[in-house]
Amino acid sequence: MIDKLFGSHRIRLYAWLSLASQILIVVTGGAVRLTGSGLGCPTWPECEPGSLVNVPEQGIHGVIEFGNRLLTFLLLFISLGTFITVMRLKKGHRKGLFWTSLGLGLGIVAQAVLGGITVLTGLNSWIVGAHFLVSMGLIVIATFLVWYSRGRRVLEHKKNLSRLSLLMVPVAAAVIVIGVILTGSGPHAGDSDTPRNGLDSELWSHYHSYPAYLLLALVFLQLVMRWSSTGRDSAKFSSALLLVLVSQAMLGLVQTWLGLPVILVGLHMLGASVLASLITYQALLNKAWSGSQ
Repeated sequence: MIDKLFGSHRIRLYAWLSLASQILIVVTGGAVRLTGSGLGCPTWPECEPGSLVNVPEQGIHGVIEFGNRLLTFLLLFISLGTFITVMRLKKGHRKGLFWTSLGLGLGIVAQAVLGGITVLTGLNSWIVGAHFLVSMGLIVIATFLVWYSRGRRVLEHKKNLSRLSLLMVPVAAAVIVIGVILTGSGPHAGDSDTPRNGLDSELWSHYHSYPAYLLLALVFLQLVMRWSSTGRDSAKFSSALLLVLVSQAMLGLVQTWLGLPVILVGLHMLGASVLASLITYQALLNKAWSGSQ
């Protein structure tokens, strides 16, 4: 029974589940904010003073917020399963897996605490933003875990491609961080009484677009370089990354034109999560870090 659950053949499954669940909790957390359910459970760690679970008086907002809290336990379960599986591997097969699986588990706990602080501070926009950025960090760690579980695959090494891949990482980080600041100035606060950060949304939308267009250009350049130097097969990942980035850019423009409808904002958050993972993975594939040698 233990071998079926935590055998070495399960490590890839746990790695992919870790990544999928980290992206999922970003989406459900977005649903909490976009439906105005951020204070559906007005306290933490209890949902309501004297009750660990939501009560009928809290209505649908309580259900949505408590449901998102419950998802944390699923993430912890997956993380624990991953760590147990890693520890049952032979030492020579644990390279990279031990610290990523441990870091993911500790990060989930830290994220839960930060979520509690978010509620206790009345959904302060800066803390909400930090909560989202920690999730991005956990997605990055989960992506490393997937890469290690797949045998640390790399594409044919080209020094210029490695440098280009590494450059994409801070540019993508800038896109995400500025997007978080922009979100803090917008209408979806998580609760109708929560103040925003007071920044000019139109101005910050321009700040957000500059690194986004730069990232788009870098990904297109990577695709051309990969295609011309190593062939069509090795360019497939760059093509997929470009497609996701173009979709994300178009979605960002359309949601702004339409006044930030919640469905499109939620999809944009999903896109940001996928993009964070893909940017990390392309850097690993292209040996952008010494750890990928």
